[in-house]
Amino acid sequence: MKKTIRVWDLPIRLFHWLLVLCVAGSLISANLDGIAIEWHAYFGYGVLILLIFRIIWGFVGSRHARFATFFPQRAAIMAYLQGSSPRFLGHNPVGALSVFALLLVLSIQVLTGLFVDDEIAFQGPLSKYVPNAVVSFLSEIHEGNQVVIYTLLTIHIAAIWYYKKFKGEDLIRPMFSGDKEIDPSEEAKYSPADLGQPSNDGGVQRTLALVILSVIAVLVGYWITK
Repeated sequence: MKKTIRVWDLPIRLFHWLLVLCVAGSLISANLDGIAIEWHAYFGYGVLILLIFRIIWGFVGSRHARFATFFPQRAAIMAYLQGSSPRFLGHNPVGALSVFALLLVLSIQVLTGLFVDDEIAFQGPLSKYVPNAVVSFLSEIHEGNQVVIYTLLTIHIAAIWYYKKFKGEDLIRPMFSGDKEIDPSEEAKYSPADLGQPSNDGGVQRTLALVILSVIAVLVGYWITK
């Protein structure tokens, strides 16, 4: 009988799928005309709220959500690539690089988007505070950074397929259920400390996440509409 371990708490799972929705909506609306630019902005604000939440949750969230548990280190990355490290319940060292890279490029995208001014349909809430030269420079970064986002998303999807096809590890199902099922014969391949510390995912944890997310949403909403 397989051992079930809670890895991803509900806040992380909701963050992940809401981020997928907002990023997809933002990328699609960016390539449409008319009022789609308004939706592009709304999706962008959604990404901003989620990123702020994820950064905070990376310090106060459950075990496998905390940055300290999967911050990429050179030695750990090399050991993983050489096949000499144990298996990981949460992000492996290479997966951790992908997580931090995505958080970085998405942060760059939403922050530069706050300064964009196309002088037609959209003016970022911060564009009026900086010179036109700065607006133009940040707008170019916002435009060019899309290529980086597309590239990282492609790598991310390819990695999911690779792990499913060649390693027999389903990375998508746990992001829905929150749990990973470990065969007893495979337990020796994991760190005992890792197996013995499932993520907390109770009412207190979820309430804290809801409060944090609500406060962030209210503050961002007030800031962009004042």
